[in-house]
Amino acid sequence: MASETIALHGDHSAPSWSGGSEPFKASYGKLMMWYFLLSDAFTFAGFLIAYGALRFSMPSWPVPDFVFSSLPGGIHHKPLIFVTIMTFVLLASSFTMVRAVQEGQQENKNGVVKWMLLTIIGGLMFLGCQAWEWTTLMGSEHMTIKVNPFGTHTENGVYLEDGHDVKKGDTFKAGTSYLIHQHDGHFQHLAYKVSDGPNAGQTKRLEFGPKAFGALFFFITGFHGFHVFSGVAFLLIICLNAASGLYEKRKNKYEMVEKIGLYWHFVDLVWVFVFLLFYLL
Repeated sequence: MASETIALHGDHSAPSWSGGSEPFKASYGKLMMWYFLLSDAFTFAGFLIAYGALRFSMPSWPVPDFVFSSLPGGIHHKPLIFVTIMTFVLLASSFTMVRAVQEGQQENKNGVVKWMLLTIIGGLMFLGCQAWEWTTLMGSEHMTIKVNPFGTHTENGVYLEDGHDVKKGDTFKAGTSYLIHQHDGHFQHLAYKVSDGPNAGQTKRLEFGPKAFGALFFFITGFHGFHVFSGVAFLLIICLNAASGLYEKRKNKYEMVEKIGLYWHFVDLVWVFVFLLFYLL
């Protein structure tokens, strides 16, 4: 019996995991990163599903082409051009991150540092674009988490009640947007809604848009921006470590660069869904 036990322990061909080997052919650090990204994906999914549910349950949700139509330099009425530039910058940084990981696989320290620096620049450019967008929406358009100056009716209809200079019986066309501007310290509700009835062809004032739009926009894009900011900070730290030769001494093909690369690709992927829901639908 004892000899059988010794023989069993001496059989190294039998499959076993003593704790020192890597399950799923991935290191402990990579597994933990995947677990974190999975949990973070559920968090973003919850936020985006909530936004989508509200978006399609309200007939007066703002039209993205009208809300996001400004460019730096005082240029207006250019729908989605600026956010397209933001998206291109972030996706380009994902490519530079891929190149950094590839250079790490080749144990090329200088290549890793170069491509990581380009990734950091791309992340900072995206954050700068987002800061400009927020400043424009809050400073010029007066949108906050409680006040939404944008709105639109998506279905043709008839106003059922008097009020806000809109007479009962006036009808409006689908998709015509309105924006609240500030003039002489007072908000003016501007709209071009009336298509038929006693006030056909006249400009009318309407209510503010749904409050949930501003709150969800700033919260979700801000939450994503926080991820980008955190990623840039970690990229900078890892880039400095790589430049110092720390990872070169470990001879593990710059695994830390690969792990931060997983995080950065996840941030880019989440932005694709944010872009789809907020800027296209």
